[in-house]
Amino acid sequence: MEADFDFSGYVTKAGLKCSDGRTIMPDAFKHQDTLQVPLVWQHGHNDPENVLGHVVLENRTDGVYGYGFFNKSGKAEHARGLVEHNDISAMSIWANDLIERAGRVLHGAIREVSLVLSGANPGAFIENVTLRHSDDDETVLDDEAIIYTGLKLEHASDGDDDETIADIYNSMTEKQQEVVHFMIGEALATDGDDEPLAQSSIEDDDNADISDVYQSMSPKQQELVHFMIGEALESNTGDALTQSNLDDNTTDDTKGNEMKRNVFESGDKNGAKAPVISHDDMKTIVSDAARTGSLKHAVTEYALAHGITNIETLFPDAKAISDVPEWIARRTEWVSDLLGACRKSPFSRIKTLSADLTFESARAKGYIKGNLKREEFFGVASRTTTPTTIYKKQALDRDDVIDITDFDVIAWLKAEMRLMLDEELARAILMGDGRDVASEDKINEQNIRPIAKDHELYTTTVNVNVDDAGSSMTEVVDSVIANRFRLKGTGLPTFYTTEYWIARFLLLRDADGHRMYKTLAELAAELRVANVVAVEAMLDDPDMIGIIVNPVDYVLGADSGGNVSMFDDFDIDYNKMKYLIETRCSGALTKVKSAMVLRRVAAATVLVEPVTSPTFVKSTGVVTIPTQTGVTYKNETTGATLVAGAQPALAVGQSLKVLATPNAGYYFATNAQDQWTFTR
Repeated sequence: MEADFDFSGYVTKAGLKCSDGRTIMPDAFKHQDTLQVPLVWQHGHNDPENVLGHVVLENRTDGVYGYGFFNKSGKAEHARGLVEHNDISAMSIWANDLIERAGRVLHGAIREVSLVLSGANPGAFIENVTLRHSDDDETVLDDEAIIYTGLKLEHASDGDDDETIADIYNSMTEKQQEVVHFMIGEALATDGDDEPLAQSSIEDDDNADISDVYQSMSPKQQELVHFMIGEALESNTGDALTQSNLDDNTTDDTKGNEMKRNVFESGDKNGAKAPVISHDDMKTIVSDAARTGSLKHAVTEYALAHGITNIETLFPDAKAISDVPEWIARRTEWVSDLLGACRKSPFSRIKTLSADLTFESARAKGYIKGNLKREEFFGVASRTTTPTTIYKKQALDRDDVIDITDFDVIAWLKAEMRLMLDEELARAILMGDGRDVASEDKINEQNIRPIAKDHELYTTTVNVNVDDAGSSMTEVVDSVIANRFRLKGTGLPTFYTTEYWIARFLLLRDADGHRMYKTLAELAAELRVANVVAVEAMLDDPDMIGIIVNPVDYVLGADSGGNVSMFDDFDIDYNKMKYLIETRCSGALTKVKSAMVLRRVAAATVLVEPVTSPTFVKSTGVVTIPTQTGVTYKNETTGATLVAGAQPALAVGQSLKVLATPNAGYYFATNAQDQWTFTR
């Protein structure tokens, strides 16, 4: 660079954290080497007079260096005087198109360099100020180099450097010092019986690893690392880390100990020669690590080439990739969708009223003049669903809460409690909680009515044999299409099933070997549903193929005090922190014929279809039970089996409810054709 610039210095320094939390990595702006960008005042964009000149960028291994040129404007001349007088000593960059990973800027574009009152990057400072005289002579005021935030300029050494080890050590950042401590501890752990030093907190929010931190050190700081570890190995103690020793040692032979031992010397203390990693070798290793992304791999490769054994002792312990433990749980994406779609009621007692208009007597009638107009008759049925409490309780020993410092264990535990409460409620809504009726923990199915087990007035059950020879999942699709007229719910429903059954659908092929359903969207269109949702909890019932329902037809009722609430308490006697989350609500389908359940039957069972209906003579009140193979007819009220043939005549106003049930080894296509009521 020709010396016609007005000032120069680093516009940003690699490996140092800016005050805004970012860390600029080496060569992040390498593609802008020799590029010219505007020089502005305090990043001011609202006034063209804020443009003071331009800066020519120069990419270096330790950052981006800039050569500043002032223009002839009044503000530029004023800024020149401020720089020459040392009133302004900091530069800052404005960049965009940043590629950032974990707080580390890997790539970006510098759009401008600004003179600022204080720099965001602690390594950005004005280094050289050039005065241009009237005769065009230039004077570079090297002695007026400005140092910002303690970073020293590196001048050519003439052998009289009297900088002490303490000075170099103190010039390191806290992160660099922690890496030094860790590396010394590892070296001691492999050289003697001393326990290795704790790693402290090597990785912070920007996840900088040891390679990045080491690479951010200056050559003098890296040399100090080598020296201190060598001294520690010779004494087999951590004394090299004490402040007193640091103050007493210098990098000059005339002032004390010489940096004569290498960091990674593996020879014995008597001077026997052994494989050594020199300072230049270490630079090569770190360079390879930056290229491959693994310091361990780079050092291991060097070790294999140079005969170093037990190289793994130089590496730190494994670190967790997440701050909190990961859940091993069922997939619960469906839970929030289901609960969010259910209709909410501000009252916990849900009452539904329904009138069956499908009977013959409910039909409108034609009139002939002179005849009696007869009233229609239909029944009104009601169902009331009352609330129940669903809860989850946890406890933590207070000592454990205090000792766990890596993450907020209480917040983590509360999140788990809410997750499991929501899943249990959603499971109870779809198919019940699966617990035995005698279990104290069972969610009462009269309070949260499962769609899969609801009365046939609300849920139609379709049985399919898909496991016998020659059967396939096309029979399920055919059954849904054939019985689709029974669904009278709101809008397009959702098909809730499992990944097992989804796989069986998607594996279907036509006669030419082509997949019949390439996507879930194609399957949903065939079944005439809005979408297909996988419910892992449904795997607990292997015979349930799926549930077709629109959740908006299911109502969850809760009074103001029954909403999901979290409580906490402290048990003084047992030093326990206790937490409880609970809700008190009710739930039920409120629209008749709004759901369909698909179930698999045993492969050996035989379909009985159609079920023959009993006959009834209204004038005599006689019901006749037919004979059909595989079917037993019962009195639904008493449960008694009805023998085939004419039954005793019913008295006026008396009713008989007949229920048809399949015999062992047989099954009905649905539950919608197996019950009749006869009234005289």
